[in-house]
Amino acid sequence: MTNVIAPQPGIMEIALYEGGAAKIAGRTDAIKLSSNENPFGPSDKAREAVIRAAHSLHRYPNTDHAGLRQAIGEVHGLDPDRIICGVGSDEIIHFLCQAYAGPGTEVLFTEHGFLMYRISAHAAGATPVEVRERDRVTDIDALIAGATKRTRLIFVANPNNPTGTMVGLADLERLARAVPQAILVVDAAYAEYVDDYDGGAELATRLPNVVMTRTFSKIYGLGGLRVGWGYGPREIIDVLNRIRGPFNLSVAALDGAEAAMRDREHINRCRTENARMRAWLAEALAEKGVPSDTSCANFILARFANPETADACDEALKSEGVLVRRVPGYGLPNCLRITVGDEASCRRVAHVIGKFMADRANAGQGAGQTA
Repeated sequence: MTNVIAPQPGIMEIALYEGGAAKIAGRTDAIKLSSNENPFGPSDKAREAVIRAAHSLHRYPNTDHAGLRQAIGEVHGLDPDRIICGVGSDEIIHFLCQAYAGPGTEVLFTEHGFLMYRISAHAAGATPVEVRERDRVTDIDALIAGATKRTRLIFVANPNNPTGTMVGLADLERLARAVPQAILVVDAAYAEYVDDYDGGAELATRLPNVVMTRTFSKIYGLGGLRVGWGYGPREIIDVLNRIRGPFNLSVAALDGAEAAMRDREHINRCRTENARMRAWLAEALAEKGVPSDTSCANFILARFANPETADACDEALKSEGVLVRRVPGYGLPNCLRITVGDEASCRRVAHVIGKFMADRANAGQGAGQTA
């Protein structure tokens, strides 16, 4: 008889995370618009730093990430001692749940929030609590109403993934002050795509229960290196560093991220081009009968009449070599999340979806838009 050793409660409640598809069988020319990656990649300076790092691969990386934290602090005007670096912002999220949640506590997030919030809550043995959004926008009043004395963490992605919508900083401050027993985590992975938005850094500087998380995987084009960071009260960062592995980031990751952070010209170019093509793509799809909410990130959430139409459109895109993201796991089965690629990619998407919608209309299958 086999003795089955059971995992901790909550672990088997975790559904395996599925990333955006990267390949189409039988095709070598697929356009990947499923993972919100920067189509222009990292800056040349970041590439050069990673190449130079190859000469030091026999050395352990430094444990304090001092160079990267200093660069982040200089660029954003933040205290480096209040910054922690991790393997993507995912690891910072995991640290927060590991350190502050657990059995008998609750982790709060919105119905269309990032899947890692639920996963990390379960991994810590905490109870994940989902609250409604209002027309795919974070509802601050619903979060306040959903909090209890057991709530320890509240995650708000701002801009949100996969909706692309966001709320104002004043609303986030109201939430933090209304639930003082919990840490408000502002997940600002897409903050760089928003003009004049600090991702919640000022709130995390001023309030004792606000932490901001950021990533190098999006506008910096370093998803393959896996680097993220968090910023907040010194006391909270000290707690997180106590459970952080001493060598959680490689030499290449640290050097590449530092160079990427300092290359502001590349970031500004990417932001400008993303805004241009995001507006173009949203308008082009709307003209074809496929609406989307105003996105503040590097993707749009295309909405269809029903899940069957969304699935059929996804198959049409794949048949033309275009990969986007179905999002039923986020409670949005009638939607497709489409990364804003370069101009050629956006035009290809618009052409394929336009033809799909015209064919559906001609076939009388009612592929009209939703509200």
